[in-house]
Amino acid sequence: MTMSPPSAPPAGRTDVVDLYRKHIGAGRAVMGRVMGGMAEVRSEGVWIHADDGRRFLDFGGYGVFILGHRHPAVVEAVHRQIDTHPLASRVFLEPVAARAAQALAAHTPPGLDYVHFVNSGAEATEAALKLARAHGRTSLITTRGGFHGKTLGALSVTANPTYQTPFQPLLPDVTQVGYDDPADLEQALSARRDRACVVVEPVQGEGGVRIPRPGYLRQVRALCRTYGALMVVDEIQTGMGRLGTWWGVDAEQVSPDILLAGKGLSGGVVPIAAMAATEEAYAPFSRDPYLHTSTFGASPIACAAALAAVRAMEDEDTVARAAALGSRILAAVRAVCAPHEGDLVREVRGRGLLIGIEFAEERAVGETLLELIARGVLVNHSLNSTRVLRLTPPAVVDDAALDLFRTTLAEALTSTAGRMAG
Repeated sequence: MTMSPPSAPPAGRTDVVDLYRKHIGAGRAVMGRVMGGMAEVRSEGVWIHADDGRRFLDFGGYGVFILGHRHPAVVEAVHRQIDTHPLASRVFLEPVAARAAQALAAHTPPGLDYVHFVNSGAEATEAALKLARAHGRTSLITTRGGFHGKTLGALSVTANPTYQTPFQPLLPDVTQVGYDDPADLEQALSARRDRACVVVEPVQGEGGVRIPRPGYLRQVRALCRTYGALMVVDEIQTGMGRLGTWWGVDAEQVSPDILLAGKGLSGGVVPIAAMAATEEAYAPFSRDPYLHTSTFGASPIACAAALAAVRAMEDEDTVARAAALGSRILAAVRAVCAPHEGDLVREVRGRGLLIGIEFAEERAVGETLLELIARGVLVNHSLNSTRVLRLTPPAVVDDAALDLFRTTLAEALTSTAGRMAG
């Protein structure tokens, strides 16, 4: 499908910064200036274009763009839905949501056949916490370094005092346990038993790409069964092929009671997230469709994007591509970082297309981030791990883009090392 690129906004760059300062927030305006004062106005594939004519290789995007920017099949599906029925009355049945749920459930772990669509990852977490409460699971267990969103309920299980403290008191009876520490989890569960709901990530993304030891998720699943706890796996960042499997739990063949999806589910076009659950876990929402609702949840336009995204991933074998490409990128990053290990870089780790570079000092993350931006490459910092630079590239990166990234990262690290030494 041929699409004409959108035109740049009429306001100049200075005007946009000023509008941010006046109407969105002074802090965000300052951040924009630090990043160069540019405004992004167009995107396609692995590229984002700025209002000054520059283009940036997007190895960030917080895990959203597994299919790249403006994937033609997703854009076409959304255009078609806009031309027919973008939002629903919520009085009648809506077929696009039903088909999207069917398509997603075809790839969720065995038994997770019921899907509740929402608008964001944090909303998916909220839905899971409410569903847990409907089952009497009022005691929440989360992991240190875990990130599950910033709305009030989700924030209660996002283990970072920087974000929690200004909004306390949060939900009561929340316990933090060590990630990749089954003994700590068992101790917490033994005191709560069938009142508990455990929320865990297969790999901690915002926590700094922390990868647990093999078997950890199986142990969590077994402990939840032993103590009658509900198991919620947050795959908002790790799912939809990001780790080289449809879901992070697939590597250990684990089926939780509830699974959260988002980011890549959008196809990189329209925001959407979902909570998938077993028939038993979903029963309270199934019995009463008004127990947890949202005006815009499961909108036809968003579900059209999700359905097209799943279909595109099937047609293009995106999961296998992510696994193969991730291995290549991880090897390239390790090779580039090797000369700086010990002094600048502490460790490189990753799985699939989720890769983290842990630096010896927090300052080096910001320095390297700015060096990369200045050279035309976008990456992300980690909200719950200030020494980790995070890469979440699309599965559509070609050889030329990979070579460019490798060269640019080498230059950025060398510059950062020189500045840190000085």
